[in-house]
Amino acid sequence: MLKRLAVSLAVLAASTTLLAQTPATTVRLRATIEKVEPGSVTVKERSGEVITLVRLADMEVSEVYPLALADIKPGSYIGTAAMPQADGTQVALEVLVFPEAARGTGEGHRPWDLRPDSTMTNATVADLAAAPSSVPGGQKLTLKYKDGEKIVIVPAGVPVVSFKPGKMDEQALVVPGAKVLITAQEKDGKPTALRMVVGRNGFAPPM
Repeated sequence: MLKRLAVSLAVLAASTTLLAQTPATTVRLRATIEKVEPGSVTVKERSGEVITLVRLADMEVSEVYPLALADIKPGSYIGTAAMPQADGTQVALEVLVFPEAARGTGEGHRPWDLRPDSTMTNATVADLAAAPSSVPGGQKLTLKYKDGEKIVIVPAGVPVVSFKPGKMDEQALVVPGAKVLITAQEKDGKPTALRMVVGRNGFAPPM
């Protein structure tokens, strides 16, 4: 199922048809690599759609890797996909701890396409405390960004990850079976991978 979301020109796409119809639009594909060839990569998107994309020589590759909940510290700059709650808080679906060099990336709060009605908040952890007793072992984060703040509850067991450059290790990372999050766009009439976030040894990017 395809669902357009106003997320900084990003929409969820499950087929090359959408890429062809919206050539200026950037899309995210959550997928598993099926085949890797010189200049292209074929993936099976989470909808089951099989898509072949052009893989440019300068495509950005990042390796995503797991962290622990305890690795979220006051002052950390994070991005968290979450589900809004009736009381105004957000319950995290995943947390990305940005490397310090990426601090400030995509700052703010917006819709996201991980699940229907999910959100994304990229912000600084201004305060960190234990989650309410109804969420044992979790954390309560106060996130502050330029135009506001959000309270995010992170249950125990929610994926916490970071990423690092993976270009130098691309041949070992970009292999059949790898789980990926691909940012893509139509270029010269062809679906083209602009950026790939990939997990090693079957680890899946949770974003």
